[in-house]
Amino acid sequence: MRLGLALGYWGRGPSPDHVQLAQEAERLGYESVWTAESWGSDAFTPLTWIAAQTSRIKLGTAVAQMAARSPTTTAMHALTLDHLSGGRMMLGLGLSGPQVVEGWYGRPFPKSPLTATREYVDVVRQVLKRQAPVELDGRFHSHPYRGPDATGIGKALKPITHPLRPDLPVLLGAEGPKNVAQTIRIADGWLPLYWSPSRPEGVYGEAVADLPEGFVVAPMAQVRVCDDIAEGLLPVKVMLGFYIGGMGHAARNFHADLMGRMGYEEEARRIQRLFLDGHKEEAVLAVPDAFADEISLVGPRERIAERLELWRKGPVTDLLALSPDRHTLRVLAELNS
Repeated sequence: MRLGLALGYWGRGPSPDHVQLAQEAERLGYESVWTAESWGSDAFTPLTWIAAQTSRIKLGTAVAQMAARSPTTTAMHALTLDHLSGGRMMLGLGLSGPQVVEGWYGRPFPKSPLTATREYVDVVRQVLKRQAPVELDGRFHSHPYRGPDATGIGKALKPITHPLRPDLPVLLGAEGPKNVAQTIRIADGWLPLYWSPSRPEGVYGEAVADLPEGFVVAPMAQVRVCDDIAEGLLPVKVMLGFYIGGMGHAARNFHADLMGRMGYEEEARRIQRLFLDGHKEEAVLAVPDAFADEISLVGPRERIAERLELWRKGPVTDLLALSPDRHTLRVLAELNS
């Protein structure tokens, strides 16, 4: 199992230690470093900054939101950064949810998310392969565009720039069983949001029991070496309180649905109610310690070493550590060596 460093997205402003953490992870032998986006900082610019100040570590987006860019634009970002970094780019994509897609990006959330995702990946791959002009008679991502307001003179094009790698890896963030099954069919890897190392099939479906050779499974997990487990779990619960309670509508929240499928249906709905009623601190405290602990690696070195064995036994190929400090990064590297 390889290790990756997950840096997420910025909060109020840029984090002053992200480049240093990425450099430390590279020195420790980590395979990859990953950036994200929500509705603030973008995923590609910080990753380019990190690329310029590292030399070996692979560079991934976990995730770049599909609604933020047309698929050809995303492919342009990926092929550009792949050239500049000497072939280190990995493109992680996610659909996000209706609240963000319609509220932030000002676009309709697709009525058929699976079809929209499949078409998006198809166009990205056409750009990267550069075998012919990009053409797709799609429901969501037609190239050339032939909608009712089209001029009719759109021309199928292929990229001027020759991609460095036509097989640049494309990974997808997927949560529902049907989405996961499609991801396994059309992508090179999968970026699970919450990962339970003890029961993946029961949460994500039987498709994860028979993965193609070379398929990447790279879940993110908060990792923290500390003596006080309850204190170490608090940042995990803060993240869960926000995602379960606030990252989506009360009637349609994919993160809350996933928590429900993991056996915490009643708790997920309670967190939602508390958060949406303005009781954010109570929502965080309502996150069960057992759930936060199940999807993270928190505690003394010996405890993390023991729990790390569970992650190695399953289909996980890359553990992407949301880690707050160099000491934790070093300990994790030592335990995984």
